[in-house]
Amino acid sequence: MTPQLETRYVFTITARIGEVTSVGEIGTGMRRIIPIIGGEVKGERINGKVLPFGADFQIIRPNELIELEAKYAFETDDGAVVYVKNKGLRFGPLELLQKLKRGEPVDPKLIYFRTVPKFETGAEKYRWLMQNLFIASAARHADRVVIDVHQVL
Repeated sequence: MTPQLETRYVFTITARIGEVTSVGEIGTGMRRIIPIIGGEVKGERINGKVLPFGADFQIIRPNELIELEAKYAFETDDGAVVYVKNKGLRFGPLELLQKLKRGEPVDPKLIYFRTVPKFETGAEKYRWLMQNLFIASAARHADRVVIDVHQVL
């Protein structure tokens, strides 16, 4: 018998975002780039600020299924830098996804938005970020994305 999977909430990343740049239709969907311009990280074992560089690179499929891959970094309160690569999916009813695209508020519970963040750091104190798997539940707002990160136990 294999061990049962469980998760534990560890921290929340709030990434502030800038204006969307559309690359256009690339044959497999619409490519969009959304800059990450700052934010914060808050949790029991880790706190800090999202650094003002990086972006979320998205492909919006014809059925509005959004594949995303965000690459950015945050700095902890004690000076460690952590690189983040976060891949995921966002999907929901077409009319709600279109409201999100226009920057209108949508109840996050009505949108499936899950990601798999991976972390890299040279800081010994935060090596546990590279020694575990994480999954996240996220919510898109007009000016930010809020990501609740859970460690897979």
